Amino acid sequence: MTIINETLLRNTVLHCNHQNFESVALAVFNFQYQHNTIYRTYCDLLKINPLNITTIDKIPFLPIQFFKTQQIKTTHFNEAIIFESSGTTGSVNSKHFVKDVALYIESFTKGLQHFYGNVDDVCIIGLLPSYLERQHSSLVYMVQHLIEQSNHPNSGFYLYDVEQLKSVLAVNEAAQQKTILIGVTYALIDFAEKHPMPLQHTIVMETGGMKGRKKELSRKEVHQILSTQLGLTHIHSEYGMTELLSQAYSKQEGIFDCPPWMRIVIRSEDDPFDITTNIAADTKPKIGGVNIIDLANLYSCAFIATDDVGRLHPHHQFEIIGRLYNSDIRGCGLMIL
Repeated sequence: MTIINETLLRNTVLHCNHQNFESVALAVFNFQYQHNTIYRTYCDLLKINPLNITTIDKIPFLPIQFFKTQQIKTTHFNEAIIFESSGTTGSVNSKHFVKDVALYIESFTKGLQHFYGNVDDVCIIGLLPSYLERQHSSLVYMVQHLIEQSNHPNSGFYLYDVEQLKSVLAVNEAAQQKTILIGVTYALIDFAEKHPMPLQHTIVMETGGMKGRKKELSRKEVHQILSTQLGLTHIHSEYGMTELLSQAYSKQEGIFDCPPWMRIVIRSEDDPFDITTNIAADTKPKIGGVNIIDLANLYSCAFIATDDVGRLHPHHQFEIIGRLYNSDIRGCGLMIL
């Protein structure tokens, strides 16, 4: 088996494009097969011969439940930080052991810039009360760094001080200041219902999550409420999870795009090894279980089979439409999609 140059691969994963995505993904697969004990054991139990993995549709995807019971590490290292998923009372949370924090920062920074441009002159506001109340949240870590990068005096977290948040948004609107308000769904709805106001220079971005606080709503219903109360044509969305180092974004209608080093593929409900990696423009969307390729996840596992159900559209766009039957409900995912 070819020996993969780790440094070269580390410097390549966030610079791939649609043309070389598959070759980089195959290199990451071989690297992780060689240096990730859990992933290699899983592949071996499936009787996977790595020499036969020549296209991405043949790559095995590690079930996301492994992150609850195993330390998923590629290479041996003492982790720089551990991210932990939210969950319901009594649930076992997933843990992501991160070797290279700089890789995570580079991934979420370049990912946001890919869709929204530089954040240097953007006011970044985080409305994430349930996440701020617990430790080890990768979402809080991301938003905190984006706040610091923005260099705007009004950037920051707003826990429960919605009156102050209302004032800051009003000041920003009056100054025509570009603002991104990123928040957990229930907190955004609470704010919008208490303080309806027209936002012309603010992007409202929901991260999902009703956390059992309200009646579960579909994403369409959530976006309708927020659009009506805040005078917006479109509500944006972020799709990420503890086990990943990259995020997908939707600018309207819940249709997500990935950065160049991330991709969603769909597995058949009847055969988890029947993978659809792309569909033609004139083909109906493909529905099935969501598998994620996140090449930034170099030191964990870049190939994860999630419990989400999705709809794959042409040009690698996708929707999240629900959860698999009998799957664990995450604290950040208590929303009917």
